[in-house]
Amino acid sequence: MALHRTTRASAGAYRMLALGIGVAVLLLFIVTSHSSDDQQQNSIRKQADDHKSLALAYASYARKLKLENSKLVRVFADLSRNYTDLVTKPSYHALSESDSVSIDESTLRKFEKEVKERIKMTRQVIAEAKESFDNQLKIQKLKDTIFAVNEQLTKAKKQGAFSSLIAAKSIPKSLHCLAMRLMEERIAHMEKYDVEGKPLPPEIEDPKLYHYAIFSDNVLAASVVVNSATKNAKEPWKHVFHVVTDKMNLGAMQVMFKLKDYNGAHIEVKAVEDYKFLNSSYVPVLKQLESANLQKFYFENKLENATKDTTNMKFRNPKYLSILNHLRFYLPEMYPKLHRILFLDDDIVVQKDLTGLWKIDMDGKVNGAVETCFGSFHRYAQYMNFSHPLIKEKFNPKACAWAYGMNFFDLDAWRREKCTEEYHYWQNLNENRTLWKLGTLPPGLITFYSTTKPLDKSWHVLGLGYNPSIGMEEIRNAAVVHFNGNMKPWLDIAMNQFRPLWSKYVDYDLEFVQSCNFGL
Repeated sequence: MALHRTTRASAGAYRMLALGIGVAVLLLFIVTSHSSDDQQQNSIRKQADDHKSLALAYASYARKLKLENSKLVRVFADLSRNYTDLVTKPSYHALSESDSVSIDESTLRKFEKEVKERIKMTRQVIAEAKESFDNQLKIQKLKDTIFAVNEQLTKAKKQGAFSSLIAAKSIPKSLHCLAMRLMEERIAHMEKYDVEGKPLPPEIEDPKLYHYAIFSDNVLAASVVVNSATKNAKEPWKHVFHVVTDKMNLGAMQVMFKLKDYNGAHIEVKAVEDYKFLNSSYVPVLKQLESANLQKFYFENKLENATKDTTNMKFRNPKYLSILNHLRFYLPEMYPKLHRILFLDDDIVVQKDLTGLWKIDMDGKVNGAVETCFGSFHRYAQYMNFSHPLIKEKFNPKACAWAYGMNFFDLDAWRREKCTEEYHYWQNLNENRTLWKLGTLPPGLITFYSTTKPLDKSWHVLGLGYNPSIGMEEIRNAAVVHFNGNMKPWLDIAMNQFRPLWSKYVDYDLEFVQSCNFGL
């Protein structure tokens, strides 16, 4: 209602303005028609007529726009009253009633002066109000505002992405506590957990059993993988888990897997450093880590550097050049007596017996994996630089990508195809990151380009660490669910609807887990 009254007041003000100007022009015409100075009267009449038309045009446009600027409305209304007051002023009113003989020349000049003053005032008001009517000016101001807001949005997105990355990659206090408590137990009872010098159980190298490889520095996550696999296995005593961690977490990992028997499954815990062949003279990743440029890229601790490229910010994480992350390319050498092995990431949960994988005919292929492409998404073009001539020559950009996380490897076929050598060749070429960004999936896609056998999608359902729209029916039918993405189930930022799938395999009854307040 208030807006309607304002609009009507605005329109009325413009009508008054137009009427006032019209009357003034009419009077001027009457007066000056009797004057002997034709040039003067024509000039006054033309100026008044021009500004009358201009004011009417702006008044008409203002009505169309339903001008809501109350200050401008008041200014126009005051201007209209000024014209009306001028016309009805007693000293000038006589001009319209007098004949040509009795016209006072000084009064006429004074009248002319006041008309010009009001014309000047009208021009000033129109100039000030021009911003409200000039579409081009409005468009430019709007563009400037949009640009400024977009700049702020881009900056906020970068800061948000950086904060999200920090939240995803930081170690929660409870997880750090667990590792420290387990390490304390390891130091306090050295003889109980020391395996050095003891003979290796024969099951560890028995190729007739079901072997798994888990490479992790996360004690709790690794225990959940083993716990979920053994609880869902039909014959858990036939399953062997090869857990490899770094030297810092070795003690804690040894204690964790000694605290219970995991339904009779066999568990080997080793450190990366125990594999002596993994050194910088043989492993390209370790050699590249000695590069000053690469160290600067990863370890230069500057916020502006971390956030200047939001899209690829995550690849600046040093874990992508961690040897623990690249161990998957050395499975045949790490386990020379084995024929087949199942590689599992530490952010997965096993929901069904997996022995069916060992019954699959691999057709001579090396890597059994679930493909992730659909439409134009998750094709090779998204992971590699196809502007590089080598990549363009060797690979099809539309080739379907597959997922790491649950991969069944035929180690005999691997040795026959010399896949590790292939990996070394391409990793050496990519020292300056021109072929692909970083991580293990691009070199995996390259290494196993023509030696991957697609598995049924129900074996491995991905996305529980970033995609809230995954259906529960799909999850229930999956043999393995994968929390790939930033929202890991052990973090506070995990998605609540998926967290129970992981947390039900955490051993909350263990004293060390309870003392670190997990689940609170």
